[in-house]
Amino acid sequence: MSSEPPLTYKDAGVDIAAQDEALTRARSAIRASFTPGVLGDVGSFGGLFDLAKVGCQDAILVASADGVGTKLDVAKRAGIFDTVGRDLVQHCINDILVQGAQPLFFLDYVGTGRVEARIVSDLIRGCAEACRDNGLALLGGETAEMPGLYDEGDFDLVGTIVGAVARDKVLDGSRVRPGQVLLGMPSTGLHTNGYSLARKVLFERLALEIDDRPDELEGRTVGEALLAPHRSYKEALWPLLEEGRIAALAHITGGGLRDNVPRVIGGCDAVIDRASWAVPGLFRMICEAGGIERDEAYRVFNMGIGMVLVIDPEEESAVRAHLASVGEEIVSIGSVAAGAPEAGKGVVRWA
Repeated sequence: MSSEPPLTYKDAGVDIAAQDEALTRARSAIRASFTPGVLGDVGSFGGLFDLAKVGCQDAILVASADGVGTKLDVAKRAGIFDTVGRDLVQHCINDILVQGAQPLFFLDYVGTGRVEARIVSDLIRGCAEACRDNGLALLGGETAEMPGLYDEGDFDLVGTIVGAVARDKVLDGSRVRPGQVLLGMPSTGLHTNGYSLARKVLFERLALEIDDRPDELEGRTVGEALLAPHRSYKEALWPLLEEGRIAALAHITGGGLRDNVPRVIGGCDAVIDRASWAVPGLFRMICEAGGIERDEAYRVFNMGIGMVLVIDPEEESAVRAHLASVGEEIVSIGSVAAGAPEAGKGVVRWA
């Protein structure tokens, strides 16, 4: 028999009570996201969802998973944790929206070295509020406390989204053809990509602090500019998707315009004029201070364009009219051209 005092799970670094407190704090926000398809309540082993209650009996399910990445470091520096939950959900919404899918539900995962109830509840609340605002349910999730695997104060936030699309409305590139128009919708900043390079430039090379207000940010602090939420394009674009006015959509995430537009245009090429929109000051500051070459910048960052629409020329006036009616500013950034058959896939050509 050991003479040492008895050990508990908390002695090993896992505080079950703190996990329970975090969930309790976020419970009302989670319930507020529930849609008619949700069966049961918070705390089940698995989330139940009735497709029939949301009119998806004969539809194709679309799923995607992602994380927030090193934007979490900015959240830690600023002490603000709910916005990255919104980032996560809205990034994932856009990822399935580009295939024509209506988001149905979301699952979150928080991994950390030590559960701090306020931080974890803020992360989950941010996810829940973004779900509520975009009409999908936060159906379930997991919080894992893993001392020794994560350092003190470290955490990660990832999630999975599931949506549905009618078979005849799947956007798969088959409707893309030469002569179509490329329209760009603005981003709200870096969204959730390029933060490792941005942080290196801003916090190391320029030695900026989170509350500094460089002139390029037009009155915003560094923290405010970097934590601007990854916007959701669902509300603005959904009516156009239902009407079949969009041939393809590209969500401009990691890889920028160069890598993401070719993913949705089959064997065609995209001819894009980089002078057709004004690059926001945040991107200009990062690129100038970091000596980042132009092609590298457009491969790492969205450079102010968060979503690209591919449409037939005859649809342009209707698409523009709808987007203007909901307060969206769009810009014509290029067109679709025939690709080289020997290439096997389309590319971006800079005009």
